[in-house]
Amino acid sequence: MSLKPIQTQLDIEGMTCTACASKIERKLTAVSGVESANVNFATRTATVNHSTGLPQDDLHSAIATLGYKVKPNDADAHQHNHVHDNRNWETELLRRATVAIVLTIPALLLSMVPALQFEGYELAVAALSTPVIFWSGWLFHKAAAVSLRHLTTTMDTLVSMGTLSSWLWSMVVVVTSLDGGHIYFETGAVIVTLILLGKWFEARATRRSGDAIRALADLSVKTVILKGGRQIKLDELAVGMQFVVAPGEKIATDGTVVEGHSSVDASMVTGEPVPVEVGVGDDVIGATINTNGSIVVEATKVGHETMLAQIIKLVEQAQGSKAHVQRLADKVSAVFVPVAIATSVATLTIWLAVTGDTNQAFTAAVAVLIISCPCALGLATPLGILVGTGRGAQLGIIIKGGEVLEDTRSIDTVVLDKTGTITQGRMELSKVIAPAGNQQELLDLAGSLEAKSEHPVGSAIAKSTSKHSQVTDFVNIVGSGVKGTVDGQAISVGKRSLFENLVEGLEQQAQVAEAEGSTVVFAGRNQLAEVALVVKDTLKPTSAKAIAALKNQDLKTILLTGDNEQTAKTVGEAVGVNQTIAEVLPQDKADVIRELQQQGKHVAMVGDGINDAPALAQANLGIAIGTGTDVAIAASDLTIVNGDLEAVSTAISLARHTLSIIKGNLFWAFIYNAAAIPLAAFGILNPMIASAAMSLSSLFVIGNSLRLRNFKG
Repeated sequence: MSLKPIQTQLDIEGMTCTACASKIERKLTAVSGVESANVNFATRTATVNHSTGLPQDDLHSAIATLGYKVKPNDADAHQHNHVHDNRNWETELLRRATVAIVLTIPALLLSMVPALQFEGYELAVAALSTPVIFWSGWLFHKAAAVSLRHLTTTMDTLVSMGTLSSWLWSMVVVVTSLDGGHIYFETGAVIVTLILLGKWFEARATRRSGDAIRALADLSVKTVILKGGRQIKLDELAVGMQFVVAPGEKIATDGTVVEGHSSVDASMVTGEPVPVEVGVGDDVIGATINTNGSIVVEATKVGHETMLAQIIKLVEQAQGSKAHVQRLADKVSAVFVPVAIATSVATLTIWLAVTGDTNQAFTAAVAVLIISCPCALGLATPLGILVGTGRGAQLGIIIKGGEVLEDTRSIDTVVLDKTGTITQGRMELSKVIAPAGNQQELLDLAGSLEAKSEHPVGSAIAKSTSKHSQVTDFVNIVGSGVKGTVDGQAISVGKRSLFENLVEGLEQQAQVAEAEGSTVVFAGRNQLAEVALVVKDTLKPTSAKAIAALKNQDLKTILLTGDNEQTAKTVGEAVGVNQTIAEVLPQDKADVIRELQQQGKHVAMVGDGINDAPALAQANLGIAIGTGTDVAIAASDLTIVNGDLEAVSTAISLARHTLSIIKGNLFWAFIYNAAAIPLAAFGILNPMIASAAMSLSSLFVIGNSLRLRNFKG
């Protein structure tokens, strides 16, 4: 039996462009034992799926052979280090760009304004431009040298070749006093300045686009007051400890309220702006704010197990992922640089052969090098994913990866679970039908048995009675009910199919209750159903509006439930779904999804329970309601943290909008390079205009992606 691959995330130092990321990705994929690798330039991380026996040193060595370095990755410090590194990179770029601007402006003025020129002004231009090309542009030259040492090329290779060739040609003209020779010192300086500014804007946008996740990471408290008054550090808090949360304070970790009553503002985690009332027995999320009353909370999850930690992890994984459209961009970027260099050499050769004009030949060749830099192409997808998933996190929507964005495009059918998704998921026993009497006795016996069950209907029955007897031989019959021995009696609770006979009049009365939209389960002894237990689960207030929103997106809605036909039909009609499929066993839900797919449907499944996990995994798009189980969330592609079904429509809209932005980015980046290279080769674009156009194309992609920060849903 093959072992399940494990996933390793690496922080990589030294990447300066998206071609670097593509090069590292190809190298990692070639390592024996690696199944797949995604390298994201925007986050400076590599996500590698590999066999359990592969030493991490092999991955580090593969990256080192390309001239890059893997930084130590302490899980607790990862987020802080990532932000710190991004800020340092941004500061370094700004420092070098500032020096470049100060020196380039007078160099440009001297070169372009005849009235300012004096005898020997060329030497002054050389003196001003040389520090810009060599010191400010050192980042490009260093990266190009590392690539050359490993016989590879990147976008930095183009910039380095273009600026150094400009400087060298100009020095030849000045030193030899070449007749008719033009100097290009200021051209090299302007190229460095504009590209540094473009990279600074890019770094700033990348850092800002992660603000939502960093805000989440900064939410947790540093110290906790335990019940009894002792103060401890957050990392000392353990499951089972009880701690006090005063009004206005943040809740230290996920837990259950054991004392007190209050309202909790969970908007930063769930996206839900209205504070939620909580009391004894209610679950609360770590890092949310207790707004008024004092409460005592018992910790149920700490550290990396908390909802906040899981959200951050999911979003980081998503931001490190790729959409399928990015694969094409990666392939293009991988060959773009060597092709650009070859095109530049060809341009130089052809101009010299046809015209003999050395100056014009050199100018066109350098312009081709500069305009060819596919920075915008490389930024198009990762920056869109980065901003889109960050905005989703602010709205309480976790998008697990770039592939998910594309999967939403083809969705035409949304299948929804009932309990906990369309309904509140909090069942209550509303009535006991007992034609033969013995109502309380059978209710106590059924409640004792159902106390062993985790099903919401069973929990409602168990909570309806305080007298719980000892249970033995407990059996959970999936999709049908439970059996066991209570006080020496063989008791069954569940669907009609569990029983051989029913007491007279019981089935007729049960059908009436079902016709009213209630769920009815039977209970009895020795295969005889003696009572019917009527349980109700109310609709979520936003369910009908959510279904209407999905229909407005041209999506067919289907209610899929294990409940009986009548109850399912009543709920379906109340919320307005297009179709209802009832009495489906948990193991059969995935089969229903598969059948729909075989009919040509592209299906999204919305669910919240363990029994929904197979269907969530089978669907083209799995959407987990965040109030559900960890298994359901793990099997899904989208997670709605606040549990509000209305957010499903918002999530789909956000995913589609993000994909639209990415496609727009890619289209304009491709068009830009396709149109600009011929113009440069024919001498229509000079190097300065080419470098400005290259920077502007990247700024367009950045600005277009940042529009997602204003997405409202």
